[in-house]
Amino acid sequence: MDLGLSEEQELLKNSARDFLEKECPEEHVRAMEEDEKGYSPELWKKMADLGWQGLMIPEEYGGSGFSFLDLCVLVEEFGRALVPGPFIPNAVCAAELILAGSEEQKKAHLPKIADGSHIHTYAITEPSGRWDHEGITMKATKSGSDYVLNGTKLFVPDAAVADYLHVVALDGNALKTFIVPRDQTGIQVTVLKTIASDKQAEVVFKDVKVGEGDVMSMDTATASRLRNMATNLECAYLVGLAQRDFEISVNYAKERVQFGRPIGSFQAIQHKAADMVTDVDGMRFIMYKAAWATSEDEDSAEMDTAMAKAWCSDASRRVVAHGQQIHGGIGFTKDYIIQLFFRRQKRAELFWGDADYHRERVAEMLEI
Repeated sequence: MDLGLSEEQELLKNSARDFLEKECPEEHVRAMEEDEKGYSPELWKKMADLGWQGLMIPEEYGGSGFSFLDLCVLVEEFGRALVPGPFIPNAVCAAELILAGSEEQKKAHLPKIADGSHIHTYAITEPSGRWDHEGITMKATKSGSDYVLNGTKLFVPDAAVADYLHVVALDGNALKTFIVPRDQTGIQVTVLKTIASDKQAEVVFKDVKVGEGDVMSMDTATASRLRNMATNLECAYLVGLAQRDFEISVNYAKERVQFGRPIGSFQAIQHKAADMVTDVDGMRFIMYKAAWATSEDEDSAEMDTAMAKAWCSDASRRVVAHGQQIHGGIGFTKDYIIQLFFRRQKRAELFWGDADYHRERVAEMLEI
């Protein structure tokens, strides 16, 4: 296992950073918090033209045919720039179609995801807020050749702008995914107010019909791999976010003068900076180890991913807390950029399970 980036990955990373610094500055991030959609269709189209939405999609379906590890390299840069919008859930849904979709489903959806014309998101969590099998109670009732969905999904990312929802529900005791057009009759979307202003939504389904051709089933191993992919993408986002938070905080410590000298010269601030960089480096190592194992479908992927999310959730929280403390009280005002990283860390920390959830998973795997 070589965790160093290849020449192609370095090129992807550097080009993404240059592009996002220009196209997604702080002003854009702030504007999208107030925007009804929460993302810019113009920026979305530019990213599609670069091949980013189809990065992992096979070339035969209009994508670039890169690996999942390559996608994590890109998403790290998204975390660094705090890119708003549905890129990560859209990528998770594309991965689901690649892993579990029928040939007809792949042909129908993957090319339009790749060219940016359609947006997909997932609807998994319910009022319990749980990410495991026991958290899914929504039923899919067979009605002739169709299924009928009734129930509520919470914290659905970017549901208001998605063209399709990948709804996870129970068919008997088996979990299945139902691909549903968001504008279908019987679907009500309500955008929630969140700390990250990231357009999560409550989605209510009332007698929503889904044809058999829009249903995906997967075995336990495939479901596990998809969950690992989704979890690793959140880790990659947190790595980029924490790295940039550290850089901004160090720069502030060099410029902020107190008692006649920069606060970065005080040992207490230096200790915080040292703790931050230690956490960031640890996050990057454990994230790429898990991303590599998931990309290569290694036996260790489940354990590596649970360990990575547990560490990244806790470590990123420590990093943004130190960033706030280095800035002092002014860091909590909306005039300063650092609060943007603090608020978005909270979202990614919880998505696909927080540190406690994944430590419990690690403990369960060690007992086997």
